[in-house]
Amino acid sequence: VNTPLIGGDLKRAAQTPGPWSISMMGFGEMLPSHRNKVTLDRNRKDKYGLPVLNFDAAHEENELAIGKAIVDDALEMMSAAGYRDVRSFKVQANVGAGIHEMGTARMGRDPKTSVLNAHNQAWDAANLFCTDGACMASSANQNPSITYMALTARAVDYAVDQMKRNAL
Repeated sequence: VNTPLIGGDLKRAAQTPGPWSISMMGFGEMLPSHRNKVTLDRNRKDKYGLPVLNFDAAHEENELAIGKAIVDDALEMMSAAGYRDVRSFKVQANVGAGIHEMGTARMGRDPKTSVLNAHNQAWDAANLFCTDGACMASSANQNPSITYMALTARAVDYAVDQMKRNAL
């Protein structure tokens, strides 16, 4: 039976080195790039008969430099904190591996350079609103979920107003 330790027994056991390890990872900003794009593959269809998406995107010099800085900083922090046998490893991070990817449907003032207008409404489809991170070209390090909620509330308010005017 593996009985949890408490009190003095726990304190004494915690002073004995064990097989413990710790790891750290980080995410960095991916800058907007006109080279990154999503297109429709008209030759391949999904189960509904619609064209599948082709993603053509890559990390560039800035993202690679941020990745190196994250590893260097993590090694420095762990060493300064007194950890022993500190070493790094590299995982190939593909575009889209992060949880806050953004910018595939840029918001802007010109339909030639953006997909969405200021109300998160698609220039080419008046009844299509996109209120996730796709409209944002970039973000800081905090979780953007509250921003998505605000964008959604604003877009819904606009859409309801347009529907009341029979403009949508």
